Amino acid sequence: MDGQRLIWNKKAFASLSLDELYKILQLRQEVFVLEQACVYSDLDGKDQLSCHLMAWHGDTLAGYTRLIPYGISYPDAMSIGRVVIAAGFRGQGLGAELIRRSIDGLYEQHGHKAIKIGAQEHLHAFYSRLGFGQTSEPYMDAGILHIEMTLLPRKPLGFVRESL
Repeated sequence: MDGQRLIWNKKAFASLSLDELYKILQLRQEVFVLEQACVYSDLDGKDQLSCHLMAWHGDTLAGYTRLIPYGISYPDAMSIGRVVIAAGFRGQGLGAELIRRSIDGLYEQHGHKAIKIGAQEHLHAFYSRLGFGQTSEPYMDAGILHIEMTLLPRKPLGFVRESL
């Protein structure tokens, strides 16, 4: 990056501008469809039910996730989906920050509940460092090996009172 700060926005689907929506769909297409050569249905009906976390570098969308409420993708968890970093912003720690902010965003909106993701298998170590544990055997999705990973709810830290 050129030293310019990232600006973070989290918006409900109905609050997205047409330009924001276009840039979200454009980035998802560039990475998932063109770069990773996946043929899949990106428009799955979950966007309208989700909040959208965006990292902007000027008017360039550098990173994005959608925050999916409890029971939409998984019957027993919230989810983070369509995790994507633009090519020019990779390798700088933005992915970890994006996931941490996504976790915080879900907790803020929906409380401290389990978060489950369908992660590309090669990202196992990345998500493990952020607290996720593998909860399924590998499976194919859009021609790429995936695994389910779950982050158990974090409890707020409290004071422990010792008896003497």
